[in-house]
Amino acid sequence: MNSTEQKNLVEAYIEAYNRFDVAGMLASLHDEVVFQNIVDGSANLTTNGKESFRQQAEQALPYFSQREQRVTDWQASNEQVEVVIDYTGVAAIEFPNGLKPGDTLRLQGKSVFRFANGQIISIQDIS
Repeated sequence: MNSTEQKNLVEAYIEAYNRFDVAGMLASLHDEVVFQNIVDGSANLTTNGKESFRQQAEQALPYFSQREQRVTDWQASNEQVEVVIDYTGVAAIEFPNGLKPGDTLRLQGKSVFRFANGQIISIQDIS
């Protein structure tokens, strides 16, 4: 799988994410996909397999009324694609950290994608 094909898969995944399109997100993923959300060096969420990923993605849909991952930089190698992300989301619910409906959350981070058999096998969202 070349870097253009990898980049196309990542772009399709991010575009589906921004549209709240779980089925579109799943289309790019390997059946054995592992997803990790890493904050301050520790994984606070891990899913194993496409079904677990789907369940988590569907549960997260009502958290934000709008959300966007915007890629600001790409780094590709034979094994992975790393993207720097500017994230913006508008809260739809009240969060334990004090975020209220209508509040805007802005984060910067990176996502690391790895591939197997022409699909995304691993995603690490790091902030």
